[in-house]
Amino acid sequence: MSKSRRGKASFAATRPYDESGNSSLSPGMTRNLQRLIMSKAQRHIGRERKTIEAMISLYCCDKHGTSGSLCPECGALLDYALKRLDRCPFKEAKPTCANCTIHCYKPEMREKVRAVMRYAGPRMTKPHPVLSLFHFIDGRRKTPERHRPKHSGSR
Repeated sequence: MSKSRRGKASFAATRPYDESGNSSLSPGMTRNLQRLIMSKAQRHIGRERKTIEAMISLYCCDKHGTSGSLCPECGALLDYALKRLDRCPFKEAKPTCANCTIHCYKPEMREKVRAVMRYAGPRMTKPHPVLSLFHFIDGRRKTPERHRPKHSGSR
């Protein structure tokens, strides 16, 4: 790190990567730098992704006897849930699905996810306490209103 005129470290002169693209930072520092760069929406949706993955994994392991991987039915449910998360119109202001005003799941998939959450929700606190805490906090959030653009059709 180079020093500026006043003796303080100049962050503009530091380069986390050398000419070949290799990081000069430790893996922990690189992760922290990426975390700072990620937007609030990306962090929130990323946490939601981890939560649904953990819930479906716990459900599949206990109900279907799998270990390490998901059965085809639960794998399809996870893929569907992740697609819905990626397309959520609320992004960073996303409430939990139970509190959402827009129901973007197909009725049969919604029932499957509801069964997974009903089973895995109370059991998540031991294996995933941080995800459980954030999911609880997110469930207390106020549901935002969705702003729809006004239709500008001919009269």
